[in-house]
Amino acid sequence: MLKEIIIAIQSYFEAHAFISRHRLWRWILVPGILYMLLFAAGIWYFWHSSEAAIGFFSQKTGLTAWLQRERNGLLSVLFMLATIFLQLLLLVFYFSLFKYLFLIIGSPVFAYLSEKTEAILEGKDFPFSLPQLLKDIGRGIRIALRNGLWQTVYMIALVLLSLIPLAGWVTPLIALFVESYYYGFSMLDYSLERSRMTAPESIDYIGRHKGLAIGNGMIFYLMHLVPLLGWVLAPAYAVVAATLSLHKIKNA
Repeated sequence: MLKEIIIAIQSYFEAHAFISRHRLWRWILVPGILYMLLFAAGIWYFWHSSEAAIGFFSQKTGLTAWLQRERNGLLSVLFMLATIFLQLLLLVFYFSLFKYLFLIIGSPVFAYLSEKTEAILEGKDFPFSLPQLLKDIGRGIRIALRNGLWQTVYMIALVLLSLIPLAGWVTPLIALFVESYYYGFSMLDYSLERSRMTAPESIDYIGRHKGLAIGNGMIFYLMHLVPLLGWVLAPAYAVVAATLSLHKIKNA
């Protein structure tokens, strides 16, 4: 799996050269700018609303009053750390829901960009077919909804785990790996659908190549550490990188 993660990471660097060489920037910047605006507004709103929700919950359960009565420095520090980790986990959960919404909205562009990348790699042109494009879009939406449902189940379990002192501190890291896998899954499926794999076959194939999905999703998330530019480039780079990494595996 480690080898596949490395292949997925390398594919991002190759994606940049590929996009520049074949002048695909118009398919990168337009959805990227829209994604950046929606992402920035959503993160700002959710961070403040989640902070207010945690404070409301603490007051209603009497936890805040209990800490004030105890006046224990260690308990206060543990509570503060637990609050921060819970807020980070809720932020990841929000990002998960936002990500799938954007995958559904952007599925026409992502399906076309993946097809365009593969056409260049194979040295042949896939004739445009509106019925096939609509089929690809529908497949992408169904996969996004399926992944979103399973990921929500896992995230709820992680939120409950985060309430346990000490053990809950690792939940943001686990959540990141879960997020990475399911996002990479959606990016890889565009190529697998063109190989005429059914949805169950695609699920089985990616399950046997988890490293490609985790590596793809991991770099997608790390790109968000670069404000604005990383947010603009991350979605489309993930599509191109996923197509390149699958092409390597198939030809290996």
